[in-house]
Amino acid sequence: MVAGVDKRPVGAHYGLRDWLSQRVTAIVITLYTLLFLGIVLWYGGMDYAVWKALFASNAFRVATFLFMAALLWHAWVGVRNILMDYAKPMGVRLALDIVVIGVLVAYLGWMIQVLWGQG
Repeated sequence: MVAGVDKRPVGAHYGLRDWLSQRVTAIVITLYTLLFLGIVLWYGGMDYAVWKALFASNAFRVATFLFMAALLWHAWVGVRNILMDYAKPMGVRLALDIVVIGVLVAYLGWMIQVLWGQG
């Protein structure tokens, strides 16, 4: 190494963390999808009675919450990376980040209301 030359990369350093979070959330999404398809095959289809019975179970609600949380995180990482690549003016990127975060948080709140709300 040349004296006085620092070759450390600069920037946000999201690479490995993003790659790993995309893979982990993809696994969670895949497992939930397989669970749901297995249930559909087990019952020979999906009707209102099966749907209602599934969501009466707290275990299935938690599994659905984990699926949706993984889906939202997966979406955030992907959209944030796209914005970092293509939205070059910092102000535009920040505004779009805020909009995306707001929408994803709204989806999270809506999901919690659907899963555990009165109704």
